[in-house]
Amino acid sequence: MQGLSEIERRALEPVDARGADMLANVESWSRINSGSRNMAGLAEMADLLAAAFAPLGGTAELRDPAPVETIDEDGRRVPLAHGRNLHISRPGRGNARVMLTGHMDTVFPKDHHFQDLKWLEDGVLNGPGVADMKGGIAVMLEALRALEASDLGGRLGWEVVLNADEEVSSLGSALLLAEVAQRCQTGLTFEPSADPEGTLAGGRKGSGNFAASIAGRAAHAGRNPEDGRNALVAAADLAVRLDAMKTKRPTLSVNPAKIDGGGPNNVVPEMAVLRWNVRPLTPDDQAWAEAAQEEILAEVAARHDVKIDVTGSFARPPKPLDEKQRGLFDLVKGCGSDLGLNIGWKDTGGVCDGNNLAAAGLAVVDTMGVRGGAIHSDREFMIVDSLTERAKLAALTLMRLAEGRLIEGRSAQ
Repeated sequence: MQGLSEIERRALEPVDARGADMLANVESWSRINSGSRNMAGLAEMADLLAAAFAPLGGTAELRDPAPVETIDEDGRRVPLAHGRNLHISRPGRGNARVMLTGHMDTVFPKDHHFQDLKWLEDGVLNGPGVADMKGGIAVMLEALRALEASDLGGRLGWEVVLNADEEVSSLGSALLLAEVAQRCQTGLTFEPSADPEGTLAGGRKGSGNFAASIAGRAAHAGRNPEDGRNALVAAADLAVRLDAMKTKRPTLSVNPAKIDGGGPNNVVPEMAVLRWNVRPLTPDDQAWAEAAQEEILAEVAARHDVKIDVTGSFARPPKPLDEKQRGLFDLVKGCGSDLGLNIGWKDTGGVCDGNNLAAAGLAVVDTMGVRGGAIHSDREFMIVDSLTERAKLAALTLMRLAEGRLIEGRSAQ
């Protein structure tokens, strides 16, 4: 590992010996179901994580989520529950501060069949959340442990946010993420690598999730259908028009995902709910989509004489790989090179809290977690050796941030 200073070598040496401890944490945490809607499981995870991070020092608190509304299947606005979020803050001796984020929730609800761990082969562990991202939290914890035990400990301030709703767009934790980001200059998010080889995610599309409640008017389908206003037809028309946005803006992805509504064949449907997702590549795409959606909603309401109530927003702004982002990527790439790792990156249509951090003005690398794959499926796996590999990468990155190697978003290596 040429290129490492003596301080860095001494700090990284103990990480190799802690691989078994990191794996034990991942196994323990992944046996707890912490699906985004499992409030009891999320509370249990938050307590375990608070205890695991406590030896690092700092001030820890559980933060309540912001209130959020959604539209239910009957078209009513209802509260949407989210778990509490763990926030840990440890100021450094100077003004430099890094934000580290991870999520304790998974996509697997309490009644999902995928609840157990098993070895797919030697060194490859299959289980819910092992890669996305309980393995990443283990990496984060070990990297901070190495930083604080080094001669650079205390020089760099850091704040950790482990939220409970990342897999459902971080709606309840968005304000906390934005608040913490205002006190930091750089961000590291511990999502799994973009592929099993360890590639980092570069630019990311943004994402907006929306739901429209469409109120029509019921009538007899045979005697007086003209007196009705068919909400289901209006929802279908809205879905088709929204889908057509991507033909006018090729860098935009649009996915009408679900329609609820309707009833007996002899009744004109008076209520329907449409849900859709929009993914803009650039901020200009997002602005165009917002204007286009407003126009389409007004046209459909007028065409079908229905009322439309919409919830949702672009909770994940686009994250282009601009010069500011490249500076931090270069720093991480240089750290990888000094550790004998070839670090590359590629753009992705997936989104995460890294989108939010970049939108708040931070330089951020958001795939600092383990190598693995098949996330969001019962085939999810983690490559166990990557626990120590990525912990070293993250620890070295933190130490070089502590040394001031990143200046105004550019690597000073």
